[in-house]
Amino acid sequence: MYLTTIEFECYADTTISQAEKAINQVLDCWRYNGQIIGREFPVVIKDATFSTRVVCPEENSLLESHQSAQVKRAKQALSDVGLLSPKIKSLGRDINSDDSDLCESPSWQVLYTNYLQSCSPLRCGDHFTPIPLYHLPAVANGDHKQLVKWQEDWSACDQLQMNGSILEHGALVEMSSTKSRLFKRGSDLCKRLEYLTKTPTYLYLYRVGGESLSAEKARACPSCGGQWRLEEVEHDIFDFKCDSCRLVSNISWDFKR
Repeated sequence: MYLTTIEFECYADTTISQAEKAINQVLDCWRYNGQIIGREFPVVIKDATFSTRVVCPEENSLLESHQSAQVKRAKQALSDVGLLSPKIKSLGRDINSDDSDLCESPSWQVLYTNYLQSCSPLRCGDHFTPIPLYHLPAVANGDHKQLVKWQEDWSACDQLQMNGSILEHGALVEMSSTKSRLFKRGSDLCKRLEYLTKTPTYLYLYRVGGESLSAEKARACPSCGGQWRLEEVEHDIFDFKCDSCRLVSNISWDFKR
């Protein structure tokens, strides 16, 4: 990923509250289109110029060719409050973040995230690198807000179960049960993505607990009851893969070696 500076220069009188609202709308639309990563974007003002730094999946993520209809409208609204179009400058690669996927046509892809990651929740199944969302057809309403919101909910559940102090059981059920609302939303998004991209799209089902390593290895697919254990683990995570149900999972982290 790449660290990028963005400047919004005033060309007419405005107020900080008006400028703040217009700038934050642009940032939100970029985020929901997958063009910038994260949730908090501090904005500073100096010499009639507002500026911020963001992380982008690619060096060219903020090109106009990648923007959604929502981004276009938000950028056009900047002039209504006396701001010029944003000036964008890439500072270079962020060495602490994931590299984006370069595969033009993955053989499969997987919806996967955790509480430590803020990259795209859709990963190439061949290389396990995050796929920039703006390279995909919009999943709903012209952008990828539904994917971003699903990722936020999954990450929040993961954080709660990792902390192990409050709501741990409920959060774990959402991440690991095929009956949960979080699973249903993720499954629906995978079906939508597969329809749009024509690429098999799998959902990751978290697994922890269990009785023993042998019992874990013998586990059937929780959706169809079929055999789904892989001969070799994929990407050091996936021990199970059901091609009919489009599910991947792991041997319980309590027993995984």
